[in-house]
Amino acid sequence: MYDFWPDCGYQLLERGNDGQLVVTDDYLRFYYRRPELAPVGESCAAELALYQSLLDSPRRLVSDADIDSLADADARDNYRVMLRFRKRLLAAPSLQSFYFDLFREDVAVPPDFIHHTAQVILRGLLDGIENGLEARAAELFFRTQRVSINEGAVMLADAETVERHAVDSGLGNIGRMLRDAQAPVRSAELDVLDEENHARYFERAGQRDTVLHVNPGTPGSHAICRLLEKWVAHFHGVDVAVTPLREIPDDEWRWHAGLDAEASAMLNELYNGGEVDEDRMKRIIGLFRMEFRDATALRTEVSGCPVFLAMAMTPTGWLRMKPQNLLMNLPLAERA
Repeated sequence: MYDFWPDCGYQLLERGNDGQLVVTDDYLRFYYRRPELAPVGESCAAELALYQSLLDSPRRLVSDADIDSLADADARDNYRVMLRFRKRLLAAPSLQSFYFDLFREDVAVPPDFIHHTAQVILRGLLDGIENGLEARAAELFFRTQRVSINEGAVMLADAETVERHAVDSGLGNIGRMLRDAQAPVRSAELDVLDEENHARYFERAGQRDTVLHVNPGTPGSHAICRLLEKWVAHFHGVDVAVTPLREIPDDEWRWHAGLDAEASAMLNELYNGGEVDEDRMKRIIGLFRMEFRDATALRTEVSGCPVFLAMAMTPTGWLRMKPQNLLMNLPLAERA
C-alpha cells in the first residue's frame, strides 16, 4: 500500500460512519500553516498572537476587532478569506459535502483551496490502490496539464513541472519546447507511464515528472475512465462504465458533458447544429462514453442513453479539467 501525496493533509482527516471525510482540528491547523496565513518577519504582535491562538484552538471565534487589529492590510484580507473558508468547512457534515455545495451555490473560495479539496477527496477515494496510472490520472482533476502531440500521440505532463524545468534548464531544450511549442515528450526526461512501469509514480509522486499517454485504448486513457467511474460513484452513488471513444455517434448523442471549459463549449456548439473549424476540433484530446448500469438513475427522457464526455486543450496547449462538471451536469433522476 502506498502513501502517496503525503503533503496534501489527507492523513489529518477522519472518516465518519458513512465513510465520508470529516474535518479535524489538525486539518484546520494544516490550512493555517499555509503561506497565505503563516507569519513573516514583518508580522505585527497582534498578528502573531492571533496566529498562535488559532493553532492552539483552531475553531476559536475570531471577531472583526481581532482582524482589524492587524497592521498589514494583506494579512487582514487573508484572514477574512481563511475564516470564511473555515466557516463553510465546519458547517458541512463532510469534506465531500463541502466540495459539492461549492458548485450548488455562489460561494467565493480561492481556486487553490478548491483544487486542494479535490485532491484530498481523490486521495481518500484512491486509498490502497497500487496502480500508479490511476494516481497519475487523478492529478488531471486538480493540476493543470501541458499537452504534447506528436505523430498523433497525445501526452500529458504536469504544467508546473514543465514550466519550472524549462526555466531552470532542468529538462534542457525539451523543456523549453514543451512550454513554447507543444513539442513531444521524450521519456529520457519525463517517464511515460505504462502497465509495466506504473509503480514509478509512487516512487516519485511528489516530483510530478511522469507523463500520461491518453490516446483511446492506451493504459492512460483507461486509467482516466476508471477515475471518472469512481468519481461519479463516490458523489452520486450510481454505477457507471466509462470507455474511451474516437468519435461520438450522432444517432446516440442525447446528452454530453465537457470535462473542461473548452470541451464544453465545443460540444454545445456541435450538438446545437453549429460548426467548429478543423483546427479547433483538433484540440479535443479525449472522448468518452459513460453508460449507467441502472437506467432508472437517469431522467426519463434519457433513460438508457449514454452520456458522452470530452476533454480539450486550450489554444496554447493547456488542459484544465473541471471535475465539478460531473457533479452538476449529468442528467440524473431526482432522488426520493
